[in-house]
Amino acid sequence: MPRKSAALILVAIAVAGLGLLLLRRDRRSPDLPTLTVYCAAALKTPVEAAARQFSTELGIDVTFQYGGTGTLLSQLQIAKQGDLFIAADDGSLADAASRGLIEEVVPIARLHPVIAVFKGNPKAIRSLADLSRGDVKLALANPESASISKVTRKLLAAQWEPFAAKATVMKPTVTEIAADLQLGTVDAAIVWDAMLAQFKGLEAVEVPEFAGHHETASAAVLGSCTQPRQALQFARFLAAPDRGGKLLEQHGFRPAGGDAWTLKPQMILYSGGVNRLAIEKLVQQFSDREGADVTTVFNGCGILCSAMKTMTDSNNPKFPDAYYACDVCFVPPVAKQFPEAVMLTETDIVIAVPKGNSHHVNTLADLAQPGLRVGLCNAQQSTLGFMTTAILRSSNLLESVQKNVVVEVPTADFLINQMRAGSLDAGIVYRVNAQVQAAHFDIIPLPADKAKAVQPFAVRHDSPNHRLSERLLAFFRRHHQSFEDAGFVWRGDPQAVPSDQLPIPEWLKQDGQ
Repeated sequence: MPRKSAALILVAIAVAGLGLLLLRRDRRSPDLPTLTVYCAAALKTPVEAAARQFSTELGIDVTFQYGGTGTLLSQLQIAKQGDLFIAADDGSLADAASRGLIEEVVPIARLHPVIAVFKGNPKAIRSLADLSRGDVKLALANPESASISKVTRKLLAAQWEPFAAKATVMKPTVTEIAADLQLGTVDAAIVWDAMLAQFKGLEAVEVPEFAGHHETASAAVLGSCTQPRQALQFARFLAAPDRGGKLLEQHGFRPAGGDAWTLKPQMILYSGGVNRLAIEKLVQQFSDREGADVTTVFNGCGILCSAMKTMTDSNNPKFPDAYYACDVCFVPPVAKQFPEAVMLTETDIVIAVPKGNSHHVNTLADLAQPGLRVGLCNAQQSTLGFMTTAILRSSNLLESVQKNVVVEVPTADFLINQMRAGSLDAGIVYRVNAQVQAAHFDIIPLPADKAKAVQPFAVRHDSPNHRLSERLLAFFRRHHQSFEDAGFVWRGDPQAVPSDQLPIPEWLKQDGQ
């Protein structure tokens, strides 16, 4: 079939499916909250079972539109409405994200492609090459509509076209070709491994081309969703090991691992004080969307790390689920609990003086001039204080500047306030602290090779809110403009770095590192 004709048929299917979905939704009781979910056909059985349990427990109705993931994407582009999209593969989620269709993503299951055959493998199919034999009837799903063949096409690359040409039948969804195989109209089909538990009398043949390849089926909140809290509740319910996870296992799926189910998650975030400027409102917005209670503790990172060490055991209910430090040098002290970190932002360390710079402070050495009232952050309590002490020591200025220090505080905002009040002539702060009140301060930069702080975000490895914490990180990434508006340089590194491999210069390493 020509590609253009196939595309037109898919659009027609999408429009027809959308009409049926809206008709079914109109017939629902107007008194009950209703979620509209676009769900990949492969996950229909366990997801429907989870929806029934969810509706019983929470009184929230769920209505579905099923189809191949590609078809559903076409429907979503047309409809511009709905609450959740449950996709069977990572690539389709990436497509949805690139089209601006989705926001939060909750992984729910792991899928692996296999060749499905009758029990006992009567055709002795052992390889992909065997599927091209004249005595084998092969069923494939359409790669334009179904994830299984989209993934297969990617894995086979140039081999796909001649391989697909041997198919006896090609249908829109993986469930249809599995059903054809079960009925005996074909001899083999390429399906997800989880399908075999739903279609009795079939078994899997593993082949090298698919070895080790897995896709993640996920529930994603749609950008068109008008009830994100309820949508996220259902997504969390699907992923929870004690709710949807059990049902997924019962139907042959491998759960992706979610947080234990609770209607209102309780999460703790420890954050260095400098980050408050960017994240305070974002955390509240995140809490409102998730229906979660996020307790944020802002302080100097030295104080935060000491508090974590005092608790000794991360099983302590007050131990933070996530930690957003002021610099990478304050991750190693808690690396055991936070084994990797993502570099999100950076800001410079600078000298701030009241507007006009009446004392003519232009370098670190000028902080040692007689009679100057200098404010620093405390080296034991804060990242900034620790880094400031290291900068002064490495410049051979620590003792001379220390003579002028009249106050040491946990966070730079205290220094800003004291300079505004007229009790300090100069302070070493983060650039973002001074920029927010730029009308009142002059900023003197410090040597670039030593005066940069990089803020890493880390999730506790054994947190009961591990997935929730990951979504908070993703929420920050989606709202990176808030960090830039606060004066941070946005990095948003795509990959986490092991905590024992963080790039910390020798002069900044703490005892024991």
